[in-house]
Amino acid sequence: MGVVGTLVWDRILDRDGRVEPVEEWGGIAYALSALRAALPVRWSILPIVKVGRDLAEDAYRFLREIPGLDVSGLVVVPEPNNRVELRYSSAERRAERLSGGVPPWRWPELAPLVEMCDALYVNFISGFEMALETAMALRAGYSGPTYADLHSLFLGMNVTGLRVPQALQGWRDWLRCFDSVQMNEDEFALLGVATGDPWHLAAEALGPHLKLLAVTLGPRGAAYVASGDFEADPDTWRRRRPLEAPTSARSGLVGREGAPAVGDPTGCGDVWGATFFSRLLAGDGLEVAMQEANRLAARNVEHRGARGLFRHLRGQLSGVEE
Repeated sequence: MGVVGTLVWDRILDRDGRVEPVEEWGGIAYALSALRAALPVRWSILPIVKVGRDLAEDAYRFLREIPGLDVSGLVVVPEPNNRVELRYSSAERRAERLSGGVPPWRWPELAPLVEMCDALYVNFISGFEMALETAMALRAGYSGPTYADLHSLFLGMNVTGLRVPQALQGWRDWLRCFDSVQMNEDEFALLGVATGDPWHLAAEALGPHLKLLAVTLGPRGAAYVASGDFEADPDTWRRRRPLEAPTSARSGLVGREGAPAVGDPTGCGDVWGATFFSRLLAGDGLEVAMQEANRLAARNVEHRGARGLFRHLRGQLSGVEE
């Protein structure tokens, strides 16, 4: 499993009733933990990540704590590592400020790394992981199944580094770069915001390239829109067989079971998407995989930070002081 994303040093304020700020690894760390917890044991994980030289040594130490990770995909760059200040105003709302910033991937850099992978998970943690041109080259040059959380592509940045919601320019092109994509409901509302209902636009975007669009709904679970020929097995996503008779897209909602969890919501969307894709690769059906993603995202709320998270998601003691 190749994993493209950004390893971020988080400074978190006003989370879970705490007065003192907390500093810890975040960003793609949450998805890596969920992949380790949800993927079958035969899968190894290749983080394809650039890290700043200022935090490289600690990043290597942190990633080596997660079993089954091959750190040969890490590239140390001279730029300062991404750092994010997260200030929570409620359990589901926060302000985010970005500093530092590793450079984006270019296709000549990505090509030899993704060639080693049987499947590829892409998470736009910063929104600057790759340009659209590189994503289009990835689509043309990589033959395995791809899953992308478009998250921070829907965030702009002002002069102080504060992240602000924005419509995604060229969103149709972005959607065609991956077999399956994920966004949360706020991001989904920005999809083609000036041109019409996002559910209708999502259904129209499905076809030979994009097979599935998943929308996370926080404590309410998740919804999806799937193409008429969608199959849950990711190995089928790149087969270019035309439909004998075109069928309309289908949609559904998979609610979360039980009472909403109370705790730390940081990284829930990352855990959700990594679990969902993992369980599809393991052979689960669409809605069964979504139910498991809902379950582990809720379990993530009960754990602070990403260190030891993979054990917590497995139902083991995390080894981290709660």
